Amino acid sequence: MIQLKTMLNCIDNSGAAIVECIQVVGQKRHASIGDRIVCVVQKQRGAGAEGMAAASNALKVKRGDIRHAVVVRTRQKVTRRDGSVIRFDDNACVLINKAGDPVGSRVNGIVGQELRKKKWSKILSMAPMQA
Repeated sequence: MIQLKTMLNCIDNSGAAIVECIQVVGQKRHASIGDRIVCVVQKQRGAGAEGMAAASNALKVKRGDIRHAVVVRTRQKVTRRDGSVIRFDDNACVLINKAGDPVGSRVNGIVGQELRKKKWSKILSMAPMQA
């Protein structure tokens, strides 16, 4: 269950490392796997010893950006229609633009199979594995 102020890992190569949920899109209170959220980038990747100026050229997002995202993993248990229950180790998302296309070109890590039912096939095709 992802709600207001929940911190999520960003598992694409858009440049964000950790994002914070600020709104669940739609009428729901909590977001689950496959739901769309609005989030703000809290920490970005690649800001090492070379400084922010060198790292910002390759990154698509920066700290403080407000973006839409799709939840791909949750720590809350999800029960499937066949009776199996799945639970991930962390909360994770993939950043998308307003049209629904992923910002990054690669997804690192497992994503939930529930994305297929919610029509996020582009994210499923970029992911190395579905669980």
